[in-house]
Amino acid sequence: MSCSVAISSSPVFSPSMISHTCKTSPESLTLGLTQHHLSTSAATDGSPSTVRRFHRVPSGLRMCKNEISASSSPGLDSSGVSPSSSSSASPCFSSTLASSSCGSATFTKRKRPARLDIPILGLLAFEQPPGSDGKQEVEEESDRYSVYCKRGRKRVEMEDRHSAALDLRGDPQMAFFGIFDGHGGSKAAEYVSKSIGERILEEVAMSREEAEIEVEEAVRNGYLKTDVEFLKEDVGGGTCCVTAFVKKGELIVSNAGDCRAVMSVSGIAEALTSDHRPSRDDERDRIESLGGYVDCCRGVWRLQGSLAVSRGIGDSHLKQWVIPNPETRIIRIESNSEFLILASDGLWDKISNQEAIDMARPLCMDSKKPSPLSACKKLVELSISRGSMDDISVMIIQLGHFFQTKVN
Repeated sequence: MSCSVAISSSPVFSPSMISHTCKTSPESLTLGLTQHHLSTSAATDGSPSTVRRFHRVPSGLRMCKNEISASSSPGLDSSGVSPSSSSSASPCFSSTLASSSCGSATFTKRKRPARLDIPILGLLAFEQPPGSDGKQEVEEESDRYSVYCKRGRKRVEMEDRHSAALDLRGDPQMAFFGIFDGHGGSKAAEYVSKSIGERILEEVAMSREEAEIEVEEAVRNGYLKTDVEFLKEDVGGGTCCVTAFVKKGELIVSNAGDCRAVMSVSGIAEALTSDHRPSRDDERDRIESLGGYVDCCRGVWRLQGSLAVSRGIGDSHLKQWVIPNPETRIIRIESNSEFLILASDGLWDKISNQEAIDMARPLCMDSKKPSPLSACKKLVELSISRGSMDDISVMIIQLGHFFQTKVN
């Protein structure tokens, strides 16, 4: 479609002097605007007229550029262009001008941006990675212990593991329990959960005396041997540990890392372990004396700006500072020793020691039908409701089954 439009705002208002040739289509709009005598100099020296082209963009009309057409263009002269000639000629007034300027001014349809191909993670990243065992929650129950583990909401793999062995060497009063909180993968926790109990039992059997110092040293050797053997596997990652070894009415509790053991004594919470974190003064001093450093990252104290614990098994890349040496406490199981909670930091970061005892005690000490597994689940669900995203493992050991009257 062609049309001629007179513009009243032109410096020289004359249909014979000024013409708009408009070509419209669904995809482009080209306007040719000629103004004769645009300036005094242009009128006196006979310079070519000015051709201005406008392109239509989504926000309206926008002037693209000014072009001075060549004097050889037959479609333009000093006397102006008549409406009849503009309609019979090309949309840009002449074939020469059409090839030289109109072709470059034609506005093609604006293309959409290239499609972004964003890979969709399967099931919101909760799809199991290759080699994963697919564990989302684990539970076990017996009359002497119960355990419940649940994978964190932001985890693609359960990194927590547990261990429970009863009637060791045929003795119903000898047992081993443990919770292992892996980091950097589950391989360390998996390996340690299967081997550390045997190593500790071997070392305890080799000790000639029943003195506490001998038992404590045996447990320490069990941790160290397990660490050496795991490092030989040449796999990454590490794990925190808390273990409980029961023998002849004694409770031997050890930990390396931030897994914790809390015992209920007549309903009062008694912490049997202390978390090994870089924020502890003695741990920070030890790390700095070995040439390492501790800093606070987003409110969490970390070793070498990386790990939030200062002890554990594995972590070969930080072995100079992350030691497997456990702290051990040996106590006698008394008649008021009710139950023991072993749990990973996923629980203790959200629930205090006494709160955990208060919540678990009614279910564990029910004379008619005790339900320590329900207590484990209740603790885990409470921690999740308070915002925990970490794996959470809780084990409750009924200490009444291991109580022995001490014979003088």
